[in-house]
Amino acid sequence: QVQLVESGGGLVQAGDTLRLSCAASGLIFGNYAMGWFRQPPGKGRQLVAAITWSGGTTRYADSAKGQYTISRDTTKNTVYLQMNSLKPEDTAVYYCAAASGPLLPTTPLGYVYWGPGTQVTVSS
Repeated sequence: QVQLVESGGGLVQAGDTLRLSCAASGLIFGNYAMGWFRQPPGKGRQLVAAITWSGGTTRYADSAKGQYTISRDTTKNTVYLQMNSLKPEDTAVYYCAAASGPLLPTTPLGYVYWGPGTQVTVSS
């Protein structure tokens, strides 16, 4: 049974830093690209960042470039999202997801496994 479990969300102030973690189990972690998506209140789910199964290639949404960093640790079956200089508009539920194969899908349809999400709220 595949499980992705996010952690590290919470309530922070503008300008703060958070690091989200996503622990994967029940799959061969090295065979999957991993992505972080976010869903603000009343809006759709959008890609924030993604990383290939080797970790050699990353992709970021324009809004995330320079602010967020995605990484993965294959020894821990965990993918991370470092979020710096948080702004109120970063408030959302953040989801991690796994995509089979070497590509980096940019839409939710490209991902086969999902975590339940973790809430990030940034106050001004």
